[in-house]
Amino acid sequence: MGQEIAFWILAVVTVSAALGVVLLRNVFRAVMLLVLSFLGTAGVYILLNADFLAAIQVLIYVGAIGILIILAIMLTREVPLGSPSNKFRIPAFIIAVLFFIGVGYAVLNTQWQVSSLPPAETTTSALAVKLFGEGGFILPVEIVPILLLATVLSAIVLVKDKK
Repeated sequence: MGQEIAFWILAVVTVSAALGVVLLRNVFRAVMLLVLSFLGTAGVYILLNADFLAAIQVLIYVGAIGILIILAIMLTREVPLGSPSNKFRIPAFIIAVLFFIGVGYAVLNTQWQVSSLPPAETTTSALAVKLFGEGGFILPVEIVPILLLATVLSAIVLVKDKK
């Protein structure tokens, strides 16, 4: 029962954040909601006992992609103006509705098989041994983000206007 409640909370948060990404005009807030959507997806992976996928989701999507998009926004001058509207708004809405109708039809007409077996053991024990065990690689994993942060900050300083 507790996992079902956690799943529905994560599902609502993830879908709401994804809708916010599409509907908000402020690009920076949309990226923050995108990161929240990525974190919600990682939470669903954890509920499915796919810990390795959850770790990769957080490292690659939240850590790398999210930070890369935030850096791109910080280097853009016209962020407060938001996204301009264009003539493709109505065709995009029609395509999205048709897509959701197709997905809904597929979901409702599929015979979903439910396994009675318990979930497998967690998938991160081997990764934890490699990182934190004897002769582990945790130091390089900690040093690389510091170097990337220094690179990002120096790029911002170099690109920023001298006013």
